[in-house]
Amino acid sequence: MLRHVIAPSSGWTKASHTVVRDRRMNSDAKILLLYVQGLPESATGRPLGELARKLEMKGRAYQQAKKQLIEHGYVHEWRGQGDGGRWVTEQLFTNTPLTRDEARAVRARLSPEAAGPTRAERLSAPPSAQSPTVGEPTPPSAGGYVPEEEHVDENTPHPPSEAEPEPEPEPEAGHRPTPAQEAGAEATPPSPHPSPQLTRAERVLLSLRHTRRELLLGVGEARALAVEAAKWLERGLTESELRHALLAEPPKGGVRSAVGFLRHRLTHKCPVALAPVAPPEPPPPPVRALITCTSEAEEGHVFRPLGDETECADCRRATAYASWMVDTDTYDFPPDMTWRQRFVAVAKADALRGKPA
Repeated sequence: MLRHVIAPSSGWTKASHTVVRDRRMNSDAKILLLYVQGLPESATGRPLGELARKLEMKGRAYQQAKKQLIEHGYVHEWRGQGDGGRWVTEQLFTNTPLTRDEARAVRARLSPEAAGPTRAERLSAPPSAQSPTVGEPTPPSAGGYVPEEEHVDENTPHPPSEAEPEPEPEPEAGHRPTPAQEAGAEATPPSPHPSPQLTRAERVLLSLRHTRRELLLGVGEARALAVEAAKWLERGLTESELRHALLAEPPKGGVRSAVGFLRHRLTHKCPVALAPVAPPEPPPPPVRALITCTSEAEEGHVFRPLGDETECADCRRATAYASWMVDTDTYDFPPDMTWRQRFVAVAKADALRGKPA
């Protein structure tokens, strides 16, 4: 390797071989060390982070460089609370590595105020003797103002909690419960079990991770989503159809949240509930065969009975009207009565009148 080196006559900074050849520090830490070493005294009042930003050293690069400088003794920090209550961080930069005690001695020499007692020591010191105020102490005057009566109950932000019920005493050994206690224990309802639809829906949700890794769900998450997934099964879909509906048409950008994606799809793509199936109509009653009317007024006609009647509807109406004609001794007929019904009614009425009383 050929080397051409010209020593600068101005604008140079002395760099120790210990710093330049140190393999424990990266290039950012070495550049920051040399840059701060070559600054004038007027620029040393700024924090190390502000000086690093002038070198375009930010974020992770600056944090790593500062960590290495602190570990190897080139930078030391002291953090404390000042008189005004603000927290102040004081930094000491050196071009030679120093221990903590050596850095504290250099700090005391460069900053005499830092060598004095700390704020905690000043606060714990007894107060100094002061001259009393001129005049005798007088009580404060209220100016005739009468303070209002305080209502503690109204101003209480949180009401007192109610007393917790005392736990029931455990039965002693050898004590037999009474029949009333046994009846109360039997009346306690058992813990509810999940329905078959919830169990099937939870099994489908947990199996989605085998097809798409991004749809991995925890047991608690799958149990919460199973309530919406069970509605699909209750509306006639099978487990394979539910799984296909959840896996079909994945988003182009991927799934950011498996719970949010599945909840949105289960809620907005839920199928319409099936309409209730109407019960089948009962079969019509069997058609009865034709029979011959037993009325004596007119023979030879047939009718289809509805029950166990032996006369047709016209003959039964004529029979009833004939009885009314005999009782009232009249031959008036209603306008809706057919000629056949009138003929039968007159014949039956005459037959009734001809009978002996």
